[in-house]
Amino acid sequence: MDTVLHYLAPEKGNNYLDLTAGYGGHAGAVLERTLNSAGATLVDRDDYAITALQQKFAKPGPRIIKTDFYQAAKKMAGEGKQFDMILADLGVSSLHLDYPERGFSLKADGPLDMRMDQSQELSAAQIVNTYSLADLITMLRVYGEEPHARRIAELIIQHRPFNSTLELAEIVRKAWPFGSKVHPATRTFQAIRIAVNDELGLLEKALPIWIELLSPGGRIVVISFHSLEDRIVKRAFSALAGNRYDATLKLLTKSPVTGSHDEIVSNPRARSAKLRAACKIKI
Repeated sequence: MDTVLHYLAPEKGNNYLDLTAGYGGHAGAVLERTLNSAGATLVDRDDYAITALQQKFAKPGPRIIKTDFYQAAKKMAGEGKQFDMILADLGVSSLHLDYPERGFSLKADGPLDMRMDQSQELSAAQIVNTYSLADLITMLRVYGEEPHARRIAELIIQHRPFNSTLELAEIVRKAWPFGSKVHPATRTFQAIRIAVNDELGLLEKALPIWIELLSPGGRIVVISFHSLEDRIVKRAFSALAGNRYDATLKLLTKSPVTGSHDEIVSNPRARSAKLRAACKIKI
């Protein structure tokens, strides 16, 4: 939290856009400093999150929008909005892991769901039970960077249909006869989740619009949780920054900032977090 606030540098009266607002933890801390709830927009595509945000922030308060961060960005751009601060905290959150029925967790049994937006049709069950061998291998290699992609895909084909998360996790474990430092199904679940929610595709399309939404001097912070996301953010920021006449961004982090020891102890999810920040150059 302290690192996010450091790079966002909220000041009284600033406008704030939170593209993955969740339970409103970051938003609450930012709005305490800006004292400008009316100038804030909070976005999430999860029904649980929207309910939590509506309960946390009394009316009149920030604008709350239920959609994904790409559709939200297009909407804001179409309205001509600009913001002094933009935050995107990517990936799966406690909002999803805390509820086994959402199908994200490896620690508790649940349905093969993994939809961040529960109104969408595509779910983990459809991917696991209908994808071809070739498509499963590609998904596991590209989205999961899984070294045993072919073996896992073959095991899935052999043992489907699958109905629950632990059922799938146990089959994936067989592809790792000597075990691994993390749960053997971690990369597989990551790959399926990314595919279900089109996380990388949406991020690629959304980032240029986020930067467009920044006001001159505005700050953007993006927190990613695996190398694929971080690579996209790095490439997007670097393409608009640098020591040249047409640069529109100034990098505030030359390399990703990772969680401190205290943050990791209090929040194990911070172990894989990579934060990048940039500032819109005033012309």
